[in-house]
Amino acid sequence: MIDTDHIVLEKDGDIARVWLNRPHKKNAVTVELLHRLDEIIVEVDNDPDLKVLVLRGRNNTFCSGFDLDELRENYVGKTNAMDVAVLSAKVCDRLYSMNTPSVAVLEGYVTAGGFELMISCDFAVAAEDAKIGDFHIRRALFGGAGPIYRLPRMIGIRKTKELMLTGKLLSGREAADFDLINASAPAAELDRLVADFIAPIVDKSPFAMKLTKMTIDRGLDADIQSLMVMEHLAVGNALQSEDAREGVNAFLEKREPKWVGR
Repeated sequence: MIDTDHIVLEKDGDIARVWLNRPHKKNAVTVELLHRLDEIIVEVDNDPDLKVLVLRGRNNTFCSGFDLDELRENYVGKTNAMDVAVLSAKVCDRLYSMNTPSVAVLEGYVTAGGFELMISCDFAVAAEDAKIGDFHIRRALFGGAGPIYRLPRMIGIRKTKELMLTGKLLSGREAADFDLINASAPAAELDRLVADFIAPIVDKSPFAMKLTKMTIDRGLDADIQSLMVMEHLAVGNALQSEDAREGVNAFLEKREPKWVGR
């Protein structure tokens, strides 16, 4: 376990559990937290034993956004205001682009910067009473780490405008209906939902997971012809992998596969 004032990384077998660790501030983001999260993402992605990253907040709250005290003191009205936007975007993009699949576990407030972290993860599951929304417009701010390019691809332009222009908050159940998250459950059942959700992720070939995730992500902005080429290359890479050979052999031999990740 790696513990700092702002963030905690626990390696639990093949699961990396990353905890935002500022419960007294509803796990609000700071520059220090972003730098440490950036390092953790790289560490997790380079560890062949880890199959999934689970991002969560301490004390039943995911993340309420950027720490407004730090924002006011160091960035609002100052020439370095762009620095924090660039850093936030860099970290969220690294989270979105990592080879290891990521799951955001949502409780309490999931707003502003917390909302941006959530939409940068591959999956999200929530407590039904979570409060989820972009929220920036309520403070005359603008989210610079993904809402205008990730959110419309997830839920469409009209629903994106509904969230970003009103600052409304959705419950976990409403967020599932919005196609913003994968699943929700009563708060008391959230841990079980998380375990059930990640189980079919961690037992897959790391090589096939990386290849499929990368192709889906990069395909969002490609034309059909480019996608066909990308798909053909992915098929060829998959068929030449050791994991594909193991997957076919395990099926034919009626046994569980033993992945090697290449």
